[in-house]
Amino acid sequence: MRVMVMVKASKDSEAGVMPSEQLLTAMGNFNEELVKAGIMRDGAGLHPSSKGFRVRFSGKNRTVIDGPFAETKELLAGYWLWEVQSMEEAVEWVKRCPNPMMEDSEIEIRRLFEADDFGEALTPELRAQEERIIRGVKGS
Repeated sequence: MRVMVMVKASKDSEAGVMPSEQLLTAMGNFNEELVKAGIMRDGAGLHPSSKGFRVRFSGKNRTVIDGPFAETKELLAGYWLWEVQSMEEAVEWVKRCPNPMMEDSEIEIRRLFEADDFGEALTPELRAQEERIIRGVKGS
């Protein structure tokens, strides 16, 4: 099962406050544990939303919105992509994670959709297309 583990933004992360050497060391050690356990597939921190954009869709119209975005509890400061056996395993790994912020923080875990989750709507042609896309991404 693949999951996305999302580190929620804080006032400090949105203000561009960089983590301390101590926190970078602790997170690096945690990431090494994830890799050694065969769980971590990808992960990175994100710049503050002040350096980002959103594109709002309304019918055929597209509107570009410059950051920053108001509600920090709804923003992400970083993510991991993990391969785990269960959500319980993901939760146990997150509980071992160093606090990613210098203040109270939250990490959210969400399961990624797999091809079989779409049932009959994912036709053999769409499944073949998805497999070509995945091969292309992994080959790059």
